Amino acid sequence: MSLRLILNGKKAGNEQLREAVSKFRQTTPLEVRVTYEGGDVERLIYEANKEGEKRVIVAGGDGTVNEAVNALMKIEHSQRPALAILPMGTANDFACSANIPTEYLSALTLAFEGHTQEVDVVEVDKRFFINVASAGFGAKITATTPPALKNLLGGGAYTLAGLVQALSFVPYSGQLSLPDGQHSSGEIIAAAVCNGRQAGGGQLLAPDAYINDGMVDLVAFTSFAISDVPAVIEELSNYPNSSQKWVKRYQVPWLEWQTQTEMPINLDGEPITSKQQTFKVCANAVNLVLPTDCPLIK
Repeated sequence: MSLRLILNGKKAGNEQLREAVSKFRQTTPLEVRVTYEGGDVERLIYEANKEGEKRVIVAGGDGTVNEAVNALMKIEHSQRPALAILPMGTANDFACSANIPTEYLSALTLAFEGHTQEVDVVEVDKRFFINVASAGFGAKITATTPPALKNLLGGGAYTLAGLVQALSFVPYSGQLSLPDGQHSSGEIIAAAVCNGRQAGGGQLLAPDAYINDGMVDLVAFTSFAISDVPAVIEELSNYPNSSQKWVKRYQVPWLEWQTQTEMPINLDGEPITSKQQTFKVCANAVNLVLPTDCPLIK
């Protein structure tokens, strides 16, 4: 079996990766394609599929993985190649939570030898994500954190940027609709729709989330004062034995959120703004190469 590696062009000069690819090629055929501009990931996945590749590797961060997932969802289900991940981003939240190796040669070996698992993705307004969609405060942090700060501090950059912005953040008023006719109104500071478990540089949001259970885990932070921060952190840390006074949690196959003003949303690195969004699980949508000890599989 040959492999096709699709590499984020910003990482093409990485010497450690070049060494890993060279060593890997001593035993296994591997073709490398490098992205240059927007849309290249989709084009290269389409080309790999047309040329009969059964398995593709994407090398990059969560945003690159998101591009790959969206490209795969445009291919007929029965024809979609399997997806493997070589983590090369700032945070690599999805790959890390799935126990995918961060050492390049180990990741390439897993991509070749690992078994595939059908996993869910989540659709929102004809877009898809595999890990976490953050809304409100969390999305604003990701969208406004300078790239230089991300490179300097890694995942911790998101936390630092968040602390700076928290002092002036304004809550969003809206209505949440859930299955079985459930409705809830109120003010939220931030929310996360989780297929995976962590985002924002290692922040564990949904400890019980699985990527093959047909559900998303919604975590919503209601409005609170700065003086309440220690109690909110304690509530978040004590899950599942918490009161859910400030941190509300739901596990559902779909949900709809509607606000009075446009709210920033981040889909695994893709920023959008919207007043109304419906999130729906697409079960068993993508074949993903995963280690046998992946904690995200139920």
